[in-house]
Amino acid sequence: MYIPRLLESTIRLSLQDNPVTVITGPRQCGKSTMARELIRSIPGVIHLDLQKPSDLARLSDPQYFMELNRGRLICLDEIQRKPDLFPLLRSLVDEWGGNGHFLLLGSASRDLLRQSSESLAGRISYKELTPFLFDEVAEQSQIESYMLRGGFPRSLLARTDPASFSWRQDFIGTYLERDLFQWSGFLPATMRRLWQMLAHLNGQLINYSSLGAALGVSSPTIRRYIDLLADTYMVKTVQPYLPNLGKRLVRSPRVYLTDTGLAAALLDIRTFSHWMGHPSFGSAWEAMVLTQLSGHFPMEKIFFYRSSQGAELDFILESGDKRMGVECKASLAPVLTKGNHQAISDVAPGETLIISPVKEGWRVKPGIRVVSLRELPDSIAAFFR
Repeated sequence: MYIPRLLESTIRLSLQDNPVTVITGPRQCGKSTMARELIRSIPGVIHLDLQKPSDLARLSDPQYFMELNRGRLICLDEIQRKPDLFPLLRSLVDEWGGNGHFLLLGSASRDLLRQSSESLAGRISYKELTPFLFDEVAEQSQIESYMLRGGFPRSLLARTDPASFSWRQDFIGTYLERDLFQWSGFLPATMRRLWQMLAHLNGQLINYSSLGAALGVSSPTIRRYIDLLADTYMVKTVQPYLPNLGKRLVRSPRVYLTDTGLAAALLDIRTFSHWMGHPSFGSAWEAMVLTQLSGHFPMEKIFFYRSSQGAELDFILESGDKRMGVECKASLAPVLTKGNHQAISDVAPGETLIISPVKEGWRVKPGIRVVSLRELPDSIAAFFR
């Protein structure tokens, strides 16, 4: 059964408006499945999976292959495996004119792909697909299951919780033992230990020195490892909000594991009741909210706010001259702390949302509302409209 993705309409428009469209995102998040669904209605599409030797062999003379299929949409999956194609694509789209020539899929981040595709500036549009957002699967999954299994399709839709856990363990092992070898200078054992440490420290400030000391490596090495996890969508860093308030503010970024299912697997958490009793439960809820924010609002800037006096807001969304505060509370009776109220006073957002695992939200007072995870996208969209 195919579950529609919210990004589909954006991709269709991009194919109409750009010569080259790139769908990025972690492996196994559903890029290929969504692409096959998208191109089903487009006649004559050519689809190559560059992980397959037989498909890769068809590009032994890439210019001849492309010219042979001129006028058709050419879809290339796992494009990061053949970055030398980008200069040729630039030449072809300039010669051919028009839009909708290439749909590229890659498991490397936009920043990494951009290093190879700089020659396509002005001709290429990047779209990021996340694992399932809660809105996409709310009819198939309860929030408890979504938080335990995460959003990767094969994990979330597995027949049982043990089957889901087994898939996530295999995913982690494959990432460490196979995917990591695409990058030089990284050791699987060190990466696993770091990844597990970050699962325990989910949502906390990055201290490269203490992480390096714990793992017996240098701070620059820790930075490179975290950058790789970010480049492959396993973690996301959030920068501090630094308005000119004359206050002493935290300036280090925070790091989050982007999928709560992978975090649970790294912590050997197999049931939701185990999650609820774990010290990382609150930060996992926070990370899950961040995933929804990033997936629904990729163009908005996301920060956190924390002062040395204890004022704190989990997230601040900024778009143009509008600013919204977001505080995450993994409780059915959420209450803002004194530090939260001070942060709201410092930052002065137009509205502050408290994201809680409730069925339906309510207004706390003017400018502050409790909202459920399902109400989150519409609440933010209405504010920034």
